[in-house]
Amino acid sequence: MATILLVDDISFIKRVEKKVLEEHGHSIIGDASDGEQAIALYEQTNPDIVLMDITMPKLSGIQALEAILAKHANAKIIMCSAMAHRHILYKAVKAGAKDYLIKPYTMEHLLDAISKVLNHP
Repeated sequence: MATILLVDDISFIKRVEKKVLEEHGHSIIGDASDGEQAIALYEQTNPDIVLMDITMPKLSGIQALEAILAKHANAKIIMCSAMAHRHILYKAVKAGAKDYLIKPYTMEHLLDAISKVLNHP
């Protein structure tokens, strides 16, 4: 299973994701509340996957995505955001995100996205 870094400024979302992911055998190796923390934690933990929200304080998810990929071209990052930001999610995929989830998403969609990204070379 995967080591996962959760990045979202809403702690309730991270708690729910953590519970579901751990129940399915994944290991949560850190969580961040903004883009700056995400970059620092990525450097410290080198996770298999990052699950990152787009709209956050300090640095956005897009800015953090670009910073992580600039140093770690093979980073596997799944972006998450609300339907209203769909165009930004497409921009994230063009910038190198491996997949995206539109909120609200089901935990089944989350698990499918992680499985897809893990099994893609």
